[in-house]
Order: sequence, then structure tokens, then C-alpha cells
Amino acid sequence: MPFTHILFDQVGAVAVLTLNRPEALNALTFDMMREVQTALELVESDHAIRALIVTGAGRGFCSGQDLKCRAPLDADIVQVYMDSFYQPIADLRRCRVPVVMAINGVAAGAGFSLALAGDILLASRAAKFIQLFSGVGLVPDIGSTYLLPRAIGRTRALRMMMTSEPLPAEQALAWGVVSECFDEADLMPAAHALAAKLAAGATRALAGTRQLVDEGAHQDFERQFRRELEVQQAMRANADAREGVAAFIERRKPVFRGA
Repeated sequence: MPFTHILFDQVGAVAVLTLNRPEALNALTFDMMREVQTALELVESDHAIRALIVTGAGRGFCSGQDLKCRAPLDADIVQVYMDSFYQPIADLRRCRVPVVMAINGVAAGAGFSLALAGDILLASRAAKFIQLFSGVGLVPDIGSTYLLPRAIGRTRALRMMMTSEPLPAEQALAWGVVSECFDEADLMPAAHALAAKLAAGATRALAGTRQLVDEGAHQDFERQFRRELEVQQAMRANADAREGVAAFIERRKPVFRGA
């Protein structure tokens, strides 16, 4: 499918979604977010895709929302952004397959939120993360106040949000925002290697793991204990679970098919 504002490719079982407005540091527009949504729908429907990488073209991941891209003055602004921005970011968080974010440069404002919607974040050492909102007299949005405190804690999140100070990649690694940092030339090979490893796994179980971790932030221990057992019971009916148990008993490497 042809796209204008993103690139969407597939290498084996791994799909790669690239934000493709490098002249604007991949700033988000309504049209771009519609294309992201369409690409995610393709991922959901194509079961040959078993992992997804999201990255940015050029020297940045995403500089945030393009401030030149505004909703009409007479529009319901809240609903416009719920329709255009919420759905693709929410769909990333509950994607059928594991999502690897390859942060190749600045991830600012809404671009930072987009990055945090992934499962595993890898970063170039040139990357930096910024909450820009207070610098223009606004409050964080596009999920920032939900996602960032859960990633780094309330105090650190508020410092970033209130000061707009950039967080360098190495500090983001120390704070747990990203799982690894790489030299620029090594970032995408590392992302592909990780995505390929995840794609070869029991992807339903990986998505179920994400679901449980996200639910656990809001549950008491007893309820979460029960939810683990409920999801586990559902997993046992899947072909991959049967293959995994059989391979363990037979002392061989399992061959998972995402089923």
C-alpha cells in the first residue's frame, strides 16, 4: 500500500514502520497518524507479520506534533485528537505482535509519548528525550502524563515535564526509559535482531505478557494473581503452548507459529 508520510516495509516476519517527514524531524500530523493507523491495521490482519519496528527517517525519531497542523477553529478539539492521535497510540500499546522502538534521534513531546507506547525501546547514543510542553505554556498531552510516570516515576517525570530539560540517551538507559543504547550505525541492525528474535517466539504469549503487565499497574495483588491464571488458562489452548510444552519434554528447541 502506498504511503506519503510513513514508510512501511517487511523483512521476513518483521514489519518496519518509519515516520517519514525527515525535513520536519518527523513531526506528527493528522495525515501521518492516519497512515500509522492504516499500517497498524495491516499488522493486525497479516499474520505473516510477527514483530514490528517503529523508527524515524533522517536524524530524528519524532519532534512531536507539528504545530502548523491544527484542527479547524470550530471543531471539537478534544474529539479531533482522540480520533486522530489516541487510536494509533492505543493500538501500538495493544498490538498483536511485539513492538520494538528504534529511537534514532530526538523524541520530543508527542513523539516521546509515541516512543513510550512500544514494548522495548532501543536508542542511538545521539537520541534525546524531551517534554516540550511547559516551554510553550501548555500541559503534557498525547498520553505523556500516563506513560512517562509509569516509565520513570513521578518525581523524575515531573522534573522533565516542568523544566523541559532534555534527557540524553545514556541517562534514559540509567532511568529505564530504554533497554539499550547503540552507536548510530548499530541501532537498526540491533532492532532487527531483537525483532527477529521476538518474531520467532510465541507471539500470543508475548502479547499476553504485555497485557498482564499493563493491567497489573491498576490491580491489587490478589486480582492480578487471578488474572495471570485466567490468561494462562486461555494460553494453554493455543498451538504454541502445546508446542512449547512438547519441546520442553522432548528436550528440543520449540518451533512457534504465532498460533
